Amino acid sequence: MEDYSRDLLFLIHDVARLMRTEGDKRARAHGMTRAQWVILIWLNRWPGLSQKEVAEFLEVEPITVARLVDRLEARGMVERRPDPADRRVWRLHLREAAQPVLDDIAVHKTEMLEMATAGLDPETRRFVVEALLRMKENICAERRADVKEIA
Repeated sequence: MEDYSRDLLFLIHDVARLMRTEGDKRARAHGMTRAQWVILIWLNRWPGLSQKEVAEFLEVEPITVARLVDRLEARGMVERRPDPADRRVWRLHLREAAQPVLDDIAVHKTEMLEMATAGLDPETRRFVVEALLRMKENICAERRADVKEIA
C-alpha cells in the first residue's frame, strides 16, 4: 500500500481542505458561510462583478450565487445594480455594512495564515509561495494549451 503522507498532490489537497473547514467554522461563528465571505472578498477586489462571474470564481451554479447574494443583500452588505450594457445582467457592489465583516475576515485570514505557517521562517514562506505560484502558472498554461487544441 502506497504512503500518501508525503505525496505533494495529496498534501496540497489536504491543506486546502483543512483551510476550507477552518474558514467554514470561523464564518459560522459570525452567522455567515465561507461562500458569503468569499463573495465579499471578490467584490472588495473587483467591484461590479456579475453574479455569473462570481459563480465561476466559486465554481458553483449561478442560482447558488443568487441565493447567497439574496442573503447578503438582506443584511445590507451587497446591492445589485443593473448592467448598463445588458439589462439581463446584475452587477454586484458592496455596501457600507460589508466593511466591518471584511475587517473581521482580514483578522481571521491573518490568524489562519499564522496557524498554518507556524514554525516556518520567512524565507521558507516566500519559497512556498513562489513554488505554488509556479505550479499555478504551469497548470494555467496547460489549460490554455488544451483550449487551443480544441479550437
